[in-house]
Amino acid sequence: MTLFHFLLRNIPRPVLIKISLLCQRPLALYYAGGAYEDPISGQFFRKFLPYGQNKYTRRNNVLSPGTFSLERHRLMWLFLKKETDFFTRNAHVLHIAPEQCFYKKFRRLGNITYLTADYNSPIADMHFDLHNAPLEDNLFDVIFCNHVLEHVENDMKCMQELYRIMKPGGWGIFQVPIDTNREKTLEDPAINTPGLREQYYWQKDHVRLYGNDYKERLESAGFYVEKIDYIRKFSKQEIERFRLASDEHIYLCRKH
Repeated sequence: MTLFHFLLRNIPRPVLIKISLLCQRPLALYYAGGAYEDPISGQFFRKFLPYGQNKYTRRNNVLSPGTFSLERHRLMWLFLKKETDFFTRNAHVLHIAPEQCFYKKFRRLGNITYLTADYNSPIADMHFDLHNAPLEDNLFDVIFCNHVLEHVENDMKCMQELYRIMKPGGWGIFQVPIDTNREKTLEDPAINTPGLREQYYWQKDHVRLYGNDYKERLESAGFYVEKIDYIRKFSKQEIERFRLASDEHIYLCRKH
């Protein structure tokens, strides 16, 4: 186990976020090079850092030293840049569990009103339980909520809350870990200890492991959902340069 894996596994998330904010610049300088590119910052590195808490999620050369982005973040950034008007259109945006690689860049955008929220993140503007969001109906043009729904007690209730606070005509991206070999989401009350959850759900603080029915679960909450295999837009050389994951899809959710 590397130092990075140990820290991810043993330090509480709010503390880890604070520590990481202090480490980004020194790590970016130390790992500077020309082999890999982080499209979020435009920086180049000789290698990326390892990431993952255990044997189910551990992988090498995936965490950007400059922004702490992972494969999913870089794919989402490229999608937003190339396929949407997010960076130019005026919009009211909600970002649940704001990722460090995004939130400073999004906050500097002049075209959006940007609100961040989380249960306990030190970088969030608001703190609340997503099961009962203290926000008005039909409020946001765009909502991001990534790698959250696998942690919540009742994901359908949280999906319905996201639907409720999204404006008609609005859209969102809600990514989760998915076992693409599993047709149905695994969710068993007997899987109720950190050890069992790590074994069956890939991480000790997950309460389910999504399968290929994730799109249908989002649709059950009212969304129109596009499952976009965006990785196909890139050459093998680009996939390697950006360090993207071949099995990551974009789940684009709209409210009509």
